[in-house]
Amino acid sequence: MRSNLYSKFFKHLMDKILAFISLIAFSPILLVSALFIKLEDGDNIFFKQIRVGRDFKLFNLFKFRTMSNKINGSSITQSNDIRITKTGRVLRKLKIDELPQLFNILLGQMSIVGPRPELEKYINHYMEDYKTILNVKPGLSDFASIKYRNEEQILARYENLEEAYLNIVLPDKINLNKQYVNSISFKTDLKIIYQTIRSVFNVT
Repeated sequence: MRSNLYSKFFKHLMDKILAFISLIAFSPILLVSALFIKLEDGDNIFFKQIRVGRDFKLFNLFKFRTMSNKINGSSITQSNDIRITKTGRVLRKLKIDELPQLFNILLGQMSIVGPRPELEKYINHYMEDYKTILNVKPGLSDFASIKYRNEEQILARYENLEEAYLNIVLPDKINLNKQYVNSISFKTDLKIIYQTIRSVFNVT
């Protein structure tokens, strides 16, 4: 892991400030999203899932719920997954479903920029790699999430989603995450934030 003044001190401060400002700025979107979820499916607004954080500490990741609780299935989704609600499709497309993770950032469990938090069952397959990656807090966005913005469409090409994710997609994400961990800087984080905004709005 690359250690510098930014990663030791200023990154944490920037996370708190940006998360607080973002929660205020996006509060109308958060409220409207919550209302539509409740009206369409009449169930829990938020989805919680155990993920692995820095130093392998487990935490509850928050998202807006985008899938029906009435249908069970894999933890991996594809673009035509019947579990995804109408509201959920919109939230996923615009990445609004990820906004509740701003609370994870305020709680000190995540960072604005950092490797996306994974499920423990996947990390167990690549433990040595994650000993490097999990030296830092997981983040809301990273180079891997930008590259795999349309991950559900990519996985839809394969018959076995779990196998495709574990053996094809995840190894590539791991390589990108290790590159990030070894080159953390203010400039790199700004680049990821900028590219994330571009990808959400499909700016070319």
